[in-house]
Amino acid sequence: MNEEFVRFWPQTASSYAANVDWLVFAFTVMMMFFVVPVFVLLTLFAFRYRKGTKVPRDHRPRGSMKVELTWIAIPFVGAMVIYLVSARLYYEVRTPPPDAMEIQVVAKQWMWKFQHPDGQREINTLHVPVGRPVKLNMISQDVIHSLYFPDLRVKQDVLPGRYTQLWFEANKTGRFDAYCAEYCGTDHSHMLANLIIQPAQEYEAWLEQAGSSGSLAEQGEALFRQFGCSGCHGEASVAHAPNLAGLYGRRVALRNGQSIIADDGYIRDSILLPNKQVVAGFEPIMPSFDNVLDEEAVLRLTAYIKSLGRAGEGGQDEPEQP
Repeated sequence: MNEEFVRFWPQTASSYAANVDWLVFAFTVMMMFFVVPVFVLLTLFAFRYRKGTKVPRDHRPRGSMKVELTWIAIPFVGAMVIYLVSARLYYEVRTPPPDAMEIQVVAKQWMWKFQHPDGQREINTLHVPVGRPVKLNMISQDVIHSLYFPDLRVKQDVLPGRYTQLWFEANKTGRFDAYCAEYCGTDHSHMLANLIIQPAQEYEAWLEQAGSSGSLAEQGEALFRQFGCSGCHGEASVAHAPNLAGLYGRRVALRNGQSIIADDGYIRDSILLPNKQVVAGFEPIMPSFDNVLDEEAVLRLTAYIKSLGRAGEGGQDEPEQP
């Protein structure tokens, strides 16, 4: 029989969440240190100096440099400590480790779609291993959403037409709630998800049980051939199109004289909006797949292009573009 308990403090499922809680607690204590005496003295003086009481009312102003300096120095030092700790936590939550496991997320009214590197797919449920950094690469298929994990103390807006990232490292197993924290339409309140944090062995067993039709990159390769991309970008192609080997992470020179790093967003734009950023030395002849591919298909194609190598891992040295 399950018993319900009233929680006076939300549970934590990561070390980051615990650090955020301590920051909030320290900030609250500091504010009380300055605010409570004001209200106590306000109440005391209102009672002491009420009309009709016989108390001295000759309050000539008197100053004290020591009091003034102390009143300035203590709040300043406290505010700077809070600022430095906040800045460190902000940097930490915005800087995922290089070895973080990357999971693709597509938000859609009104559901969350998750896809693991080996191709396993989930809707409104996310399985992750405990003690391992997890990076979520997120995009919306329609309107602005916001993925919020209260027990991890992390939240990130999910935008249409633009990738955003969120990462965490859970230190506790169990089932936790996730919400959409941005009003996104009629059924916004039903846009919920379950975060299931498992020991490493159980997570591996779940991956085996869930199965897949190939890794994310393998699925992207199938789309690459299905839509004829290999006819222009393949190694044996006679068309004047960029070679994609070693493209990801490379700085690409554009026809307008600017340059850009070939990241996930650049690859997405090159597929859906090919005339937006045309590579120097190439004509804008690539057709748009904006009305052909959804965001999940674009993520698979991006995974395949990534699998062809990153900048510095081989490939040609000249700037290239999908």
